[in-house]
This record gives sequence, structure tokens and C-alpha cells, in this order.
Amino acid sequence: MNLFKKIKAGLSRTRDSLAQNIRSVVGSGKLSDATLDELEEVLITADLGVDTSLLLIENLRQRVKKETILGDDVFRVLSEELEALVVESSTGNGNRIVASGAKPHVTFVVGVNGSGKTTTIGKLAHKCVQSGESVLIVAADTFRSAAVEQLAIWVERSGVEMVKGVSGADPGAVVYDGLSAAVSRKIDRVFVDTAGRLHTNVNLMRELEKIDRVAKKIIPDAPHEVLLIIDGTTGQNGVSQAKRFLESCGVTRLVVTKLDGTAKGGVIVPIGRELKIPVAWIGLGEGIDDLVEFDPHFVVRAIINDKVES
Repeated sequence: MNLFKKIKAGLSRTRDSLAQNIRSVVGSGKLSDATLDELEEVLITADLGVDTSLLLIENLRQRVKKETILGDDVFRVLSEELEALVVESSTGNGNRIVASGAKPHVTFVVGVNGSGKTTTIGKLAHKCVQSGESVLIVAADTFRSAAVEQLAIWVERSGVEMVKGVSGADPGAVVYDGLSAAVSRKIDRVFVDTAGRLHTNVNLMRELEKIDRVAKKIIPDAPHEVLLIIDGTTGQNGVSQAKRFLESCGVTRLVVTKLDGTAKGGVIVPIGRELKIPVAWIGLGEGIDDLVEFDPHFVVRAIINDKVES
């Protein structure tokens, strides 16, 4: 399955729900102010975000003044305006596995428990192996034994190495051992699974800062990247959680997971704009190959479509 077909299939629930709601509001005639107000509510309900929805409708109002836009044209016009916003907030190479020249290249993976953090690490490790790179996973989420067990499954699937500690061990010590092993074994990539607790900003910040300090003792410029995993089914709540992580660590890119299991996958559209951080990958299923590159053109085409699929 090519990339667009995969994204289209994964976002089918969002597309079908949005198409039905838009069609029920706009009809086929001219767009009135009242219709645009209703359309604004539909976009917000689809979790496109308040700011993004307001901007889209304002742009649509301006175009209505200059062009003849009927209900049948709404999908095309919305798609054009939405794509312009998404492309504007995307940065070059945002969807690639970054190659900084550092060896090993160290990536911290952060996010609340249940967001798909561990699964995403396994899928990224698999992609790296397919590219011919050696990978080591550091299981630094020592507070949740299930996290280590889940990682072990992905390690076996991907054919990579893992360093772990006993349950309840100091995460910093595990990171120290892991990065030391990566250096001695000349590993290309290291993914560090961090604890997903979010009790308070202070606790989270202290823990991540400690891991960061430990990593720099082994590799002075580590981490080279910090990926934040966001559960797409949580919609705007996921955005709120993300903002708390941004206050605690230097997130460089985003991964939005579980978009195949929600009708509110529209959150993928404004999330980069609201957080001012590019989306790198989107999760569209449980399979090892179901983590795909975020392509703004394909995502918009997959979400805004007037054909409701049966």
C-alpha cells in the first residue's frame, strides 16, 4: 500500500464523520453567514482546534466575498485553505529519521503512559534496522514493569538490542549503562524510553533533567532529538498534555498515534501550529509498519473529502 492509500485508510473514520457533518450543514446552494457559523462549529467538533477553525472560516468568508462559492465547492475550498495552513507550519525534513552525523544518535522519547510511546519506539527501531542501522533501546521507564516487558517484545520483533534495569531502578543509572554500552558497541541509534508519569510539572522536569545530565556525561551533545508522543484519540486534551511536556523538556518533533481509532483525527491538522513543533510521524495501526511519515498534502486530502466511504 502506498503512503497516501495508507493515510487515507487510517483516517477513514475522521473523513467519513467530517464529510457527513459538512454536507448536512452546507447543502448545495450559496453560503450564508449562518451556514458559515454552523460550519465553524463542525470543524471545532472535529477537533481541528478553535484557532484553526476560526481562521479557516474567516478565510472562507473573505473568499465568499470575492468568488461564487456554493455548497458543492466547500470541500475543495476548505482543502485548499487547510493545506496552506498545514504546509506553513511544517518544516523541511520533518518526517525523516534525523541523521545528525553523531554516532550514536540519541533520541529521548517522552509522553504520558498509554500514548503509544513504547510501541512507537519499536516501530522507529524497525525503520532504522531496515535502513541498515544498528539500534539499541534503553528501557529507562523503570517505574512501570509492563513498559519493559512491552519493549522486550518489540526488541525481538525488530532484531535490536536493549539495556534495562530492575523494576524501580534509578532511570539515570539505566541511561548511563545504556549509553556506555552504545558507545562501546559502536551503535548507530539509541532510543531512550522515559517514564510517562505526569504527576506534577516539577517532578517531570526534575526527572528529565537528571536523565539529560547523565546522558551528557557519556555523550556531551546528547540527546540529539526529543520526540513527544501524543495520543490522537484524546484530541485537544492531548494538545494540553503536550504543552506541559514542552515546559519540561526541549521537544524537537511530534508523533501522533492511534489516529485510526478515532473520528476526531482532525487534531493532526492544528497540532503543529498550536505547539509550534513539526509533526514527524503518525500512527495508523498496531502493525510494525503502521507508523508513517506525516505528509501535509496527503493528510489534508485524506481528511477533507466529500465522498463518504461505505
